[in-house]
Amino acid sequence: MQVIPTPKAVLSLFEYDHIVRYVFIDGRKHPEDLTPAFMGHSIGRWDGDIFVVDTVGFNDKTWLARIGHAHSEQLHVVERFHRIDQNNLELGITMEDAKALAKPGDVHFGFSLHADGDILEQACPDNASFVDFEK
Repeated sequence: MQVIPTPKAVLSLFEYDHIVRYVFIDGRKHPEDLTPAFMGHSIGRWDGDIFVVDTVGFNDKTWLARIGHAHSEQLHVVERFHRIDQNNLELGITMEDAKALAKPGDVHFGFSLHADGDILEQACPDNASFVDFEK
């Protein structure tokens, strides 16, 4: 993952499937007429030295974790990013979904900075369509 701050939004670029996520930091609210999306609609703000991201508007096609936990379009996610030091970031995530989860869930992750790392090309040729140019 690569994080790119801009005046209007913080962008996250993910190597997996080359996903781009926008976290709007320009003071906007979530739109009332959201079109559900895989990454939802995210707005961010600072609470002291913690960057808080509030996300709603998910479609019901994504999973919670890569093992396939389903959720509904009511999923609400709050993330708290805290930079512990120059090279380490702590992320706390709270997920609420009255339709799919019996109670709110919390998870925590740690990330380490790899300043010399690059986002690489990631392709899945098993699922791609190819043209046979020899025919």
